Amino acid sequence: MAAFVLVPGGWHGSWSFEAVVPLLERAGHTVHALTLTGLRPDDDTATVATANLDTHADDVLRLLDRAHITGATLVGHSYGGMVISAAADRARGRISRLVHLDAYVPRDGESCWSSTTERYRQAFIAGAASTGYTVLPPAGGDPRRRPHPLASFTQTIRLTGAADRVPRREFVYCSGWEDRTPFAGLRARLQADPGWQVHELPTGHDAMREAPDAVAALLTRAAPIDVPPPGQPT
Repeated sequence: MAAFVLVPGGWHGSWSFEAVVPLLERAGHTVHALTLTGLRPDDDTATVATANLDTHADDVLRLLDRAHITGATLVGHSYGGMVISAAADRARGRISRLVHLDAYVPRDGESCWSSTTERYRQAFIAGAASTGYTVLPPAGGDPRRRPHPLASFTQTIRLTGAADRVPRREFVYCSGWEDRTPFAGLRARLQADPGWQVHELPTGHDAMREAPDAVAALLTRAAPIDVPPPGQPT
């Protein structure tokens, strides 16, 4: 059975995987869903203001140490793709699989800021206007979302190439928001890379909430799967 570490995207906490966790556990897997530093309800101002990408990678590495996990599957949603890339690069071979769930897949020297589109860079700027160090969540959405540390969006990642040696690397493209996704170019890049498996889900960005059964099925199957659009037979 696998050991899953689930890393949420911007503004979100472990609760964003609440529908997927029990499905994985019922299949016999061990599951750890994280809330990253600066996104926890009891984090003080100094903690939020100083949290960055390194801080979040260290959150994952501390969990691996604390739970004595080897052969981990890291799943990162959206911004969480930056985090699992950084953590895998530093994990000294303890990661067996990376799953970027509609998530950034950075190269050395890139950041969430540089990897996204101008639409989202402008949203980061607007969201940080009130404090200068946190980005307010976009309007609407789950009320549990919290202001996100700006430094984690802007810090460039340092990669040595160790993450490229993870045995299984997968990217899940959510095709149900094609008019806004920043990941279309990334999908094309990874489809051309033999080191990656690319899957597609016909959902919006928050696939783990819109289609938790499909996400859990993808995570627990060894081979690539095709999930038909809603309304078509499975």
